[in-house]
Amino acid sequence: MMSCNSTSTETSEYALLTGSNVSDTGATTPPAPLRVCLAVVMLLMIVVGLLGNAVVCVIVYQRPAMRSAINLLLATLAFSDIMLSLCCMPFTAVTLITVHWHFGDYFCRLSATLYWFFVLEGVAILLIISVDRFLIIVQRQDKLNPHRAKVIIAVSWALSFCVSAPSLAGWTMVEVPARAPQCVLGYTEFPASRAYVVTLVVAVFFVPFGVMLCSYLCILHTFRKNATRVHNKSDSLDLRQLTRAGLRRLQRQQQVSLDLSFKTKAFTTILILFVGFSLCWLPHSVYSLLSVFSRRFYCSPSFYTTSSCVLWLSYVKSVFNPIVYCWRIKKFREACIELLPQTFQIPPRVPERIRRRIQPSTVYACNENQSAV
Repeated sequence: MMSCNSTSTETSEYALLTGSNVSDTGATTPPAPLRVCLAVVMLLMIVVGLLGNAVVCVIVYQRPAMRSAINLLLATLAFSDIMLSLCCMPFTAVTLITVHWHFGDYFCRLSATLYWFFVLEGVAILLIISVDRFLIIVQRQDKLNPHRAKVIIAVSWALSFCVSAPSLAGWTMVEVPARAPQCVLGYTEFPASRAYVVTLVVAVFFVPFGVMLCSYLCILHTFRKNATRVHNKSDSLDLRQLTRAGLRRLQRQQQVSLDLSFKTKAFTTILILFVGFSLCWLPHSVYSLLSVFSRRFYCSPSFYTTSSCVLWLSYVKSVFNPIVYCWRIKKFREACIELLPQTFQIPPRVPERIRRRIQPSTVYACNENQSAV
């Protein structure tokens, strides 16, 4: 990695051969109140992210009826966020407060690799979910069952490891924090290192963003077309002249309308996750490319402050997902309440057998083709 006070390529070659991190500590760190504030908020994010994502995993694990294909994907997404919260966020919070990396050079490279590994897996799951929604709603092909979902999840973990592992082997420059609160990709002039970073950023953000955006635009177009068709057919019906066949057709149209409403709500939930992913990761992707390709940006006095804010924003996604589940998915809220100790529950818990008699529609069992979202 090239030092900010050096312009020669020999400095970079020496750092690469010796494994040392030639860096400059001239970057201006944020004011202490801002660093402490970011660190405290990050610690709260760790707690909320761990608890919220753990609830998702526990619900899917404890309830066989909830082990549909889409729920298995959501549980995998939650698990990747848990591992990101455990393996990366605490060390970043400590470094934000102390302005020094206390965990050694090797762990620096390992933490950077784990960061990209778990981020890649989370992005891969979001990509799989978007493609699955596209096939169900646009192509009317519901081929993803729990068994296939498990195979796809295993393949996604393997691919994420293959893409992130080269950074641990030294394919790119990773700097021990002196100019950032976490081990980040630093400026380099080696073509191979730059090519790998481009591959990494494209795999993490730009390709998934493009595929998900196209999928959701096609889904929106399908929703508009179906909604217009249902509305036109409803307006053309004369209730006074309905035959028995007409009544059956009206019932089918009502069923289609209900199905469209359910799919619209499910799609809106996934769309919110996509928007959250885009807002959290677009700045980080641009930041990573500038760090590697722009020496002026990497050596600027404001690089540490920029790094702190961008990394903090990328970690928000780990907390964002369970909040969306709790807000949008009624079954998730009900399961969260049931997991609470009975003393913390405001309404008394109604036995399932009695609840089924009182309101049968509240009992929900997923088959392999149904989902929580």
